[in-house]
Amino acid sequence: MGFFDKFKKEEDDFDPLADLELSKLKVGFFLDYDLKTWEVKGYRRYEFDGGYESEEWELESGREKVYLERAEDDDVEWTLSKKVAIAALGGQIKQHIIDNDDPPEEITHKEKTYYLDESGPGLMYENGATEGKEFIVWDFVDENDEKFLSIEQWGENEFEASIGFYVEEYQFTSILPGS
Repeated sequence: MGFFDKFKKEEDDFDPLADLELSKLKVGFFLDYDLKTWEVKGYRRYEFDGGYESEEWELESGREKVYLERAEDDDVEWTLSKKVAIAALGGQIKQHIIDNDDPPEEITHKEKTYYLDESGPGLMYENGATEGKEFIVWDFVDENDEKFLSIEQWGENEFEASIGFYVEEYQFTSILPGS
């Protein structure tokens, strides 16, 4: 270790060959997907019962916002989703959860039926926070297991919903660090 090495900043540890991969995205990075350039605007890490974890990056391109999630169980799975208003799911889903502590077993949205696949509590850590925020999630899949719908409950009456599909890592290209 040379004299000047102790003055190097953490940014000097950036390795453009090893650090420019999808699983190492950071806020401010850019990447291309579906003929658009996206900027990473946020990062969240989730912990679920049983030791299961996932990571999520909030991506923006113009006025469009999507969420890229990486989960690893036996294999690595990548998904891309968009938020939808819970009221857009119809059927008074929010009230059903409040009354029954669970959503219905199936939900139809835009002529596609989604079936309850799994559910459970979790903790969300936003942008490297050390204290997690509690939530409950219900994951639904379509009959072909190609698309999914998720409903999250944050507190007593706050709900979020998203609809998405599975993607492959190779579909994302031109990963570049931000300024």
